[in-house]
Amino acid sequence: MNGAVEAANKIIKSITRKMVDNHKGWHEQFPYALLVYHTTTRTSTGATPYLLVCGTEVVIPAEVEIPSLRIIQEEGSDHAEWVRARYEKLALIDEERMVIVCHDQLYRQRMERAFNERVRTRLFPTGQMVLKRIFPHQDEYKGRFAPNWQGPYVVRKVLSGGAVVLVEMDGQE
Repeated sequence: MNGAVEAANKIIKSITRKMVDNHKGWHEQFPYALLVYHTTTRTSTGATPYLLVCGTEVVIPAEVEIPSLRIIQEEGSDHAEWVRARYEKLALIDEERMVIVCHDQLYRQRMERAFNERVRTRLFPTGQMVLKRIFPHQDEYKGRFAPNWQGPYVVRKVLSGGAVVLVEMDGQE
C-alpha cells in the first residue's frame, strides 16, 4: 500500500510541477492538480479514482459552464427521477468494480508477460563462482558509495526455477 501512495504522490507532484513556475504558488494550484489526478483514467483499471470511490464520474467545472450531454439530461429530469437514476447507478457500482478488477488483472498479466519477455534466464552450473547483487532496498545497502556486489560465492546447488544455493569461499552457506 505504501508503494501505491508513493506512486500517487509522485504523479501529483509532477502534475503540480507542470502547472507552477519556479515552485511559487504551488499551494494555489494544488487543488487543480488533485482534480486532474482524480479525474484521469488509469491505464491499469480503465477507470478514474473518483469513479471507483463515488460510483459516478465527476462533474468538472467546464461542464457547468458549457453543459455536456450528461448534464443536460440530468437537468431535464425531475428530482424523483434523478434520485431513482442515482439509486440505480449505486446499485450497479459493485458490478462496475468487478469489471474494473478484471481489467486490472488483465493489465497485470500483460505487464508481467512484457517483463518476462525481456528477462534473460541464466543457468549457473554447480561449482561456478558468482557475485551477488546488492539492491538499494536491501539491509546490506549502505548509501551511495557502498559496493553494488557481494562475494565471491560458489554455486553449491541449483534448484528448480533457476534458484541457487550459494556458499561463501570458506564453505558457509
